[in-house]
Amino acid sequence: MKSVLECCVDSVESAVAAKAGGADRIELCSGLVIGGLSPSKALFQKIRETVNIPIRTLLRTRFGDFCYTEYEHEILKEEVRMFRQLGADGVVIGSLTPDGNLNMNQMKELMEEAGEMKVTLHRAFDMCKNPLETLEQAKELGIDTILTSGQKNCAAEGTELLKQLVEKSENKIEILVGGGVDGSVIESLYRETNATSYHMSGKLSLESEMQYRNPDVNMGLASMSEYEIWRTSEERVRKARRVLDSL
Repeated sequence: MKSVLECCVDSVESAVAAKAGGADRIELCSGLVIGGLSPSKALFQKIRETVNIPIRTLLRTRFGDFCYTEYEHEILKEEVRMFRQLGADGVVIGSLTPDGNLNMNQMKELMEEAGEMKVTLHRAFDMCKNPLETLEQAKELGIDTILTSGQKNCAAEGTELLKQLVEKSENKIEILVGGGVDGSVIESLYRETNATSYHMSGKLSLESEMQYRNPDVNMGLASMSEYEIWRTSEERVRKARRVLDSL
């Protein structure tokens, strides 16, 4: 498989930086700081107008696990349908059963809604009980890509499983390595796993432009500041691009 650099973004500004830095495609979400949630129609449309590289939309109804109620599943199906109609190049999805297996019934229905779009199985894969079995199920479903850190907090710790996944993928499914990926680790990950596809956010923390700040009100988690903005760094993406192209 040819090398791929995917950048996860949750703003137009980050999408522009990702494209400028050399990303091949975008994974679009909202709420990246909490792991990513489904983006809005308006955000997708504005990025589609602004950036001319493939966009796969992450679909996740809420923060937390990937064991979805029927209400949540129906919402996910509607979102797949909506983004297909809007012209997304792909969707990024995943549903698990309570015992840690891929929810094949829900996944088949989501795949039907996806139609001809590309489909990535997101890091629900990293929360499943049997990754090698899930890889085979993903092939059976016709999934194009698996995003994984090798079932560890970061890909550098998951190299043993990542190598197995690359081997057992038999070039039938893209193993997209994510989790702590940037230009400083891609070469070693490549040497240890033979993976050629990488997923990063390349984000930096920027100071808000707000000058007046009410010290007595917190609008979200007390551990998070409203005055810290996370954006993709063009230079971080460009560094990763240079490393990947050199391999």
